[in-house]
Amino acid sequence: MSLKTRPEILRYTAFTTDPAGGNPAGVVLDAAALDDAAMLATAAEVGYSETAFVTAGDHASRRFRLRYFSPLAEVAFCGHATVATAVALAERIGPGPLVFDTPAGEIALDTSTEPEGSVTATLTSVPTRSRPARDEEVDASLAALHWSPEDLDPALPPHVAFGGNEHLVLAVATRERLAALDYDFDALAEVMHRHGWTTLQLVWREAQELFHARAPFPIGGVVEDPATGAAAAAFGGYLRALGTLPPSGAFTIRQGEDLGRPSLLQVEASTTDPRVRVSGHAVAIVGAVASTGMGEA
Repeated sequence: MSLKTRPEILRYTAFTTDPAGGNPAGVVLDAAALDDAAMLATAAEVGYSETAFVTAGDHASRRFRLRYFSPLAEVAFCGHATVATAVALAERIGPGPLVFDTPAGEIALDTSTEPEGSVTATLTSVPTRSRPARDEEVDASLAALHWSPEDLDPALPPHVAFGGNEHLVLAVATRERLAALDYDFDALAEVMHRHGWTTLQLVWREAQELFHARAPFPIGGVVEDPATGAAAAAFGGYLRALGTLPPSGAFTIRQGEDLGRPSLLQVEASTTDPRVRVSGHAVAIVGAVASTGMGEA
């Protein structure tokens, strides 16, 4: 691929209206000519937890095919990169419904422009599910996190939840324990590889409709994600499985605050639909545009 035909790499940050907040994602809107190696190398060059690649699409039908790569590997689904891509497309082809075909399945989206001009996107996840975590899964994870069973909230038991990827959900009893996260990167990566988890969803419940979360992502080569839309969807399925959804089914997740990149995720789940809706804004990181840097291919 020549220098003149390298696709543009956009950089957006999702689940925020502040370019200094949220979770940054690379977005390549024209990746049809990139093979797997080129997409992986591009994601590594961008250096964010994920980069989304639009490998095919039709503006008239507003349907697009997406793939996601971390700096180390392909990921079946990424919520924040999905929101970032949806907002980038809405800014170019206008707000409205979108459909993304992803390795995890079909993702329906709604995009709209707020009165002040910002764009918001709502994704509807694939069907979610959740099961109690096994003792060996919990014990190995707690050891890598340098946590003890006494740190956990007994009202929210450990589960492995799915919302496009699998995530171990661990709820802590205090905000202080969540804020003091300092884990063994290699040990946790090994546990996650062994069990096939994409992130850990570490949460503290402040109120019935408000949670704080942190999401280690060592298997993607990233210490922590400031916002995780896929894990938020999985967490909605987790609360449904426990029977602890708020009466309205809607709740908020605050994430990234301990990293200095505050993120806000609005989640809607119900007792009758296994899918979960996750909403948030995304904004371009001004001036952050690059080419793939792949050279000739």
